[in-house]
Amino acid sequence: MKQRLAATALAALLAAFATPVLAGAAIYLLRVGWRLRLFAAAYQLGVELRTQLYQRLAGQGPQFFQRSRTGDLMARATNDVDAIEMAAGEAFLAGFDGTMTLVLVVAMMTLGINWKLAAVALLPFPLMAIAFWIISRHVHDAWRQSLDRFSALNDHVQETVAGVRTLRALGLERRAAADFAQHAQAAAAASLDAQRWEAAYEPAVGISISTAATLTLGVGGWLAWRGEMTIGQLTAFSLYLGQLIWPMFAAGWVLSLIERGRAAWARLQPTLREPLAIVDHGTARKFGPGELSLNDVTFTYPGQSAPALANVSVAVAPGATLGVVGPTGCGKSTLVHLLLRHYAPDTGAIRHDGRLLADYTLDALRGGISWVPQEPFLFSSSLADNIALARPDATRSEIVGAARLAALHDDVERLPEGYDTPVGEKGVTLSGGQRQRVAIARALLADAPLLLLDDALSAVDTGTETRILAHLRVARGDRARSGRTALIVSHRLSAVADADHIIVLAHGRLTEGGTHDELLALGGWYAAQWRYQQLEASLEAA
Repeated sequence: MKQRLAATALAALLAAFATPVLAGAAIYLLRVGWRLRLFAAAYQLGVELRTQLYQRLAGQGPQFFQRSRTGDLMARATNDVDAIEMAAGEAFLAGFDGTMTLVLVVAMMTLGINWKLAAVALLPFPLMAIAFWIISRHVHDAWRQSLDRFSALNDHVQETVAGVRTLRALGLERRAAADFAQHAQAAAAASLDAQRWEAAYEPAVGISISTAATLTLGVGGWLAWRGEMTIGQLTAFSLYLGQLIWPMFAAGWVLSLIERGRAAWARLQPTLREPLAIVDHGTARKFGPGELSLNDVTFTYPGQSAPALANVSVAVAPGATLGVVGPTGCGKSTLVHLLLRHYAPDTGAIRHDGRLLADYTLDALRGGISWVPQEPFLFSSSLADNIALARPDATRSEIVGAARLAALHDDVERLPEGYDTPVGEKGVTLSGGQRQRVAIARALLADAPLLLLDDALSAVDTGTETRILAHLRVARGDRARSGRTALIVSHRLSAVADADHIIVLAHGRLTEGGTHDELLALGGWYAAQWRYQQLEASLEAA
């Protein structure tokens, strides 16, 4: 009998012991599980925001980047998105946990002990809520200022690092360091101001809890004296009141994170909603060889009164080469930007193979054009990777062949690692002429239906220019047989002398047109400029 009772007592003891252990394990697993799910969702939100931001930036035209700062855009993609992640993850976690604790504690104080004492003890909390509302407004403004100052600091660092060689050449290192210190101090001061306002939550919580505890002891003692509650109930009530400290602090922490997230979202949202410069409504997905024509095209840059191009009309047969020349600011590069659909013409039409450029998808259009700008961009990779940018599957022999056409191969052979030589950020280890020739090799390797050379030989000497032009004549002959078209913009007339047709632009208008011989016979701007450049070349040779 005794053994049976002992076994029963032991079983009851084990059950009593196992219940809190199992409950604790279950709570642990649930807390870990839902935290993992919550923060995974918050980080995924960050991924989605960064992806949307990148896609929006990639679709913007030059006008957007002319008025935007690179460092500021980087800050929005990093610091601002981090703040939104914190609001979606940490703030939600603390808010949910604090709210559940608050509800359960208040329910036990009200329903389980004494509702009269609970009503009195909770009197300070509406005043705390008002204080939180006032503090939150200042926290929002302070964090907005802090994010703006960090953005300015980030932009300053990006700009000075990119232009460090210029700063050194001008002896401006100390001035740049002083400017950086000023930006850093401003960012630190703004962050400290935000922290000061965040710190104001704690006194509000402390004063409210202390006032509630004083009211509890006073009113609770009076109720115990009247016999409406016991000393044990008063003690339990006081312990429950102490449990409200975490929900109150959590409320301040949550409000701070939310206001920081709101300030970040206010900076990020305009960029995400920025309308695209060119809306992609095209349906044609193949950009093949065909005639290129401009019919009465007029375009004026936003904010300008004079048109950059006015009533320009020209047609280029498949496989032909068009040369575009003219004085500085005449609209040559604008014509290239219109062909790339960085902008859309105000009036007139640009067609390729009988279709409006707007009828092509942007991917098809820009994938069918090889563009070499005057200042090409190289990535921090090997020379071979930069040449094969548009054709990453190109073989080494194809890369070498394109480099030979661009008169680059001999230079590459002298590099320590040949085609595997890293070129540094923006091709900093290469000269301006080498960077241009890398871009030309890249365009020739891509072998697109339309080749655009926008003053792509401006940084090379005349001897190298002659070799490149000779190679391009061979390449253009191959393209002519397959219907591929080339448009060469240049201030050097020797680069377009062999073109099938040459147009001269002045103040955005087409003033002369014809072959090289026809333009010389015309005796206009082209003929005068040709004589001047030939004289200049002969003097340099002498």
